[in-house]
Amino acid sequence: MDLENAGCRACFLIRDRDGKFPALMDEILAEAGIRTVLTGIRMPRMNAIMERWVQSCRRELLDRCLLWNERHLRHALREYEQFYNRHRAHQALLQAAPLRPVPDPIIDSGRIADLTIRRRDRLGGVLHEYSHAA
Repeated sequence: MDLENAGCRACFLIRDRDGKFPALMDEILAEAGIRTVLTGIRMPRMNAIMERWVQSCRRELLDRCLLWNERHLRHALREYEQFYNRHRAHQALLQAAPLRPVPDPIIDSGRIADLTIRRRDRLGGVLHEYSHAA
């Protein structure tokens, strides 16, 4: 697997109980030393965080890019991961990013009138980061 080349090894595969996964898949993974862990029965929100991330990644990145090869895909995913965790606003975190606190609100009307916003494009303009100019 590609993980072995990265210097780490997968130990577990977490998946739901959907019938699209044949028993043969579990046997192949077991031979590779990977234990299959099934999610709980009738627990649709058990994997909701990861499913939400995949949905956001697909909608905001993969549906808007033409990826040429695996190297290009990995580069795009690394850029998106940094964007998602360090810049993209999340409603559940009160418009903060997971690795960035919420900025202090601008209350002074003088500062609001002279507010300058800068846009930084990532991945050739697929992703946009906005910030206050100093």
